[in-house]
Amino acid sequence: MARPANTVNDTVALYKMLKAEWDRPNHNLEKCETFLSKLKIYLTKLAFLPIQSPDESSKMELIVARDILEIGALHSIESKDNHAFERYLAQLKCYYFDYSSDLPESVYKYQLLGLNLLCLLSQNRVSEFHTELELLPMKEIQSNVYIRHPVSLEQYLMEGSYNKIFLSKENVPSKYYTYFIDLLLDTIRVDIGGCIEKAYDRISEVEAARLLFFEPGKPNLAEYAARRKWDLSAKHEYTFRKRTKEQLATSKMMPAQNIALQVLDYARELEMIV
Repeated sequence: MARPANTVNDTVALYKMLKAEWDRPNHNLEKCETFLSKLKIYLTKLAFLPIQSPDESSKMELIVARDILEIGALHSIESKDNHAFERYLAQLKCYYFDYSSDLPESVYKYQLLGLNLLCLLSQNRVSEFHTELELLPMKEIQSNVYIRHPVSLEQYLMEGSYNKIFLSKENVPSKYYTYFIDLLLDTIRVDIGGCIEKAYDRISEVEAARLLFFEPGKPNLAEYAARRKWDLSAKHEYTFRKRTKEQLATSKMMPAQNIALQVLDYARELEMIV
């Protein structure tokens, strides 16, 4: 069904204002947000929902709607709004997959799909990461720089090669990846901090910085330790208030030597079977 011409024209005019502001090197996020809020209402009046065999005018509307949603997704990253980013990506998927044969491919398609993968990874939503990955062509998974980057990071996570993840921050395919990598690094540090609290009674400031991939002497480690309620002694050693007396008693009661011997016995038996 045809939309009123003035509705389409108003939407396109407002979209051009949004794009002009967004393309400025120092664009105003609040101004872009104002445009996006208005355009969300306009989009409900256009052919932005999946339709079969769109005609030329509908294709134009779909391209405009897709461009608006892409700017919205990137805007949400700059605004550090994960929920808004996920909402924009949920809407963009119909353009990227349902209309793949009807519309010219967007230059932002794989960048945003890669960012979506990285967003899931940063929240430790690994099963959803693999579900989204299965939607992509194998060729793009293997060769597209925007997809290969989060795939490599997921592999490093599975390997426990955290140092490679920290180094990857210096080699991102887009500036927008930095935000989600920082979130991923925070998630990794939470896991490492939990392991440190269980493995040590106390740990030196230098060793803690090394394990957490912080530069020694920088305020990042002190901020991290304060969040986890670690206490720094005069000897520059951290102790952990989270380690209760019950936890300490349990760790001392754990028969580590017996467990190690049992594991070695299992390994020998497996070797004999093989």
